[in-house]
Amino acid sequence: MKRYLVAVQHPDDYDPSVAEDETMSRDIDVLNEEMIAAGIRIFVGGLHPASSAKSLRAQPDGEVLLTNGPYLKTKEHMGGFWVLEAADMDEALAWGRKAAIACRAPIEVRPFH
Repeated sequence: MKRYLVAVQHPDDYDPSVAEDETMSRDIDVLNEEMIAAGIRIFVGGLHPASSAKSLRAQPDGEVLLTNGPYLKTKEHMGGFWVLEAADMDEALAWGRKAAIACRAPIEVRPFH
């Protein structure tokens, strides 16, 4: 079995207090329970907004530069993710489709090396 990242993408101005309601939370809980029952969920986590990130960059002089905010300036960022163990990309995509419906957000599915 291979491992896959199933990542939820949120717009940069995403506000969970506005975007997420009880129905959405229930749908995500049901999806998590289904993943556990199927034995494919390895890890799941939600992330704070990208504005809370700290970025570290190695400099040519050996120092490490610390900056506030995400590494990339984009209009979307990862808001949460699952690590799944699936037979193949098709199975991972099937779970990604369910995640897109439950989260009401774009989903990216990528295999681990």
